[in-house]
Amino acid sequence: MASVSTPFPISLHPRIQIQSNTIRSTPLKFRVFKIKASGSETPQTVTPQTGPKDLPIRSLPGNYGLPILGPLNDRLDYFYNQGAEEFFKSRIRKYNSTVFKVNMPPGGFIAENPQVVALLDGKSFPILFDVDKVEKKDLFTGTYMPSTDLTGGYRILSYLDPSEPNHAKLKSLIFFLLKSSRNRIFPEFQATYSKLFDSLEKELSLNGKADIGGPSDSAAFEFLAKAFYGVNPADTKLKSDAPSLITKWVLFNLHPVLSLGLPKLIEDPLLHNFRLPASLIKSDYQRLYEFFLENSGDILVEADKLGISREEAAHNLLFATCFNTWGGMKILFPNLVKRVGRAGHQVHIRLAEEIRSVIKSNGGELTMGAIEKMELTKSVVFECLRFEPPVPAQYGRAKKDLVIESHDASFKVKAGQMLYGYQPLATRDPKIFDRADEFVPERFVGEEGERLLRHVVWSNGPETEKPTVGNKQCAGKDFVVLVARLFVIEIFRRYDSFDIGVGKSALGSSVNFTSLRKASF
Repeated sequence: MASVSTPFPISLHPRIQIQSNTIRSTPLKFRVFKIKASGSETPQTVTPQTGPKDLPIRSLPGNYGLPILGPLNDRLDYFYNQGAEEFFKSRIRKYNSTVFKVNMPPGGFIAENPQVVALLDGKSFPILFDVDKVEKKDLFTGTYMPSTDLTGGYRILSYLDPSEPNHAKLKSLIFFLLKSSRNRIFPEFQATYSKLFDSLEKELSLNGKADIGGPSDSAAFEFLAKAFYGVNPADTKLKSDAPSLITKWVLFNLHPVLSLGLPKLIEDPLLHNFRLPASLIKSDYQRLYEFFLENSGDILVEADKLGISREEAAHNLLFATCFNTWGGMKILFPNLVKRVGRAGHQVHIRLAEEIRSVIKSNGGELTMGAIEKMELTKSVVFECLRFEPPVPAQYGRAKKDLVIESHDASFKVKAGQMLYGYQPLATRDPKIFDRADEFVPERFVGEEGERLLRHVVWSNGPETEKPTVGNKQCAGKDFVVLVARLFVIEIFRRYDSFDIGVGKSALGSSVNFTSLRKASF
């Protein structure tokens, strides 16, 4: 996670006002689509990329240092002295290896054992998805687990290993949620995000810039509430408070692995040594919980059929919607604006031409079939998920003695050892991707691009595989990809191009529009 810094301008073009050269937009119609999910309880085994046989067995490089001091030094390097990416890259250079021993934050009094084996290339990383070889119990946030007081006293689906009986029931419930919302996703997204961009245009015309963060967060929750639960949160007791309530609750869950950009001597003792008391946000969480309990209707009926209490189901629906989905959109959508904005005006024109021509040739209708024809749009979304995955860290505990292969060597890992993967390095592996450290919009276009999708693993599994009740791949993988494409489509239905200013935040990027040039063709 990145610390906060002062935003700096990315000025591709000096204009900061909305231009008025508009064209009549083609009305959009909507069709029902299916979200695919499997009910199979058979775990899927991910086969790593094949490479040279008989790789040399190498002792694991790296060390954990002295008790207390070693974890503390690594934590200070990770958050303050180097930052996450340089923290890992410097050790890759030092050990001449992408697999090594290191301490991961937070350590201290929050995580008793910070020691991990880091997997930092595209060949070793996929073992983290193989539930025959690694256990995922209580590892969603890493070497520590937040108090269940933050989730109603329940261990939520994200913290369950597929071997646990409740995992299949709860993941089946999330599949039901996704399927039951399929009729509402297209129209609710277009209505909500059309309103969002109307408001951003007004802010831009008044202030010369428009911050996407807060308005996008509000739009995301409104969309999810309408699409998943058929209710406008403004008409409930939540009103417009959900984004602020969720942000505070997420902070209490993740503060041990976040930096807010405060001075080191203040922030590190405050956030990384002791758990913030869950009692401080109990009333806020209760408001969120009551929203899901009161508005989940048929989903809670399905929970009854699956043998899940309505109380446990509501806490899981809250987590899946607010933490997993809303939290993912909070990071992904500004990142999309940032990456596409930096790609330049020529890429913008290509996207606008593709999106508008496909919709026009489809009789003005936006359907799943039409979206699948937008190859550059699809590629841009996957490239963003490759280049800057919303969740950078993955963990797993070895179930048995293992031999893990990098591109250059093999390493023995003992049962019980914690494995850690920093995904941005795995998905920017230069031995897998050409120009790995560049954002290449057309990377996944064509047959060769399709083949590379098995190395896009933002969802806790390859993009070429499907989530099932027997694996830990994100239940909403296809949903996230779909709404990301819809977001890009909404931008380029309306605008030929745009300019941005970018800074950092504790979660994702802080992004401002500095110009929006309305559709001219």
